[in-house]
Amino acid sequence: MGTPNFILELRRRIGHEPLWLMGATLVCLRDAPDGREVLLERRADNGRWAFVSGIVEPGEHPVDCLVREAVEEVGARVEVDRMLWCVVTEPKTYANGDHTQYLDHGYLGRVVGGTLRPDGDETTDVGWFPVDALPEPRLATLERCVRLACEPGHDVVASLDA
Repeated sequence: MGTPNFILELRRRIGHEPLWLMGATLVCLRDAPDGREVLLERRADNGRWAFVSGIVEPGEHPVDCLVREAVEEVGARVEVDRMLWCVVTEPKTYANGDHTQYLDHGYLGRVVGGTLRPDGDETTDVGWFPVDALPEPRLATLERCVRLACEPGHDVVASLDA
């Protein structure tokens, strides 16, 4: 899907000015014969392995965003279990000059159906990986987020710093 239409419309009005956005990230785990595995997608924009994630649409709950994004990006039907984090990301400047910063909501979930496949637009590959053998290249916070997801219930964290 790429950039949501509401952002394109905002950008027509404000240009490249900083835009505060809400994001949602899903860490899906499963038990495998050799231990736990995490579902990752390879992003088309930067080639890094990452979690299913997306920009929350106006009026949309972050959980609903993740259910939608999982189907769109990797073909998975998911259930979301609990919140793991609520963090403010570092400001980001995209190649086109757009400035953004995100309030990201991280959740733990699981795949309950569907057929895994990359969408060929935002995602070039998808797969399950052992939690102690994450692929490269990957997003910088991936390992910390997997550790949070694997820990038994804890309070929602406000920072992904190790």
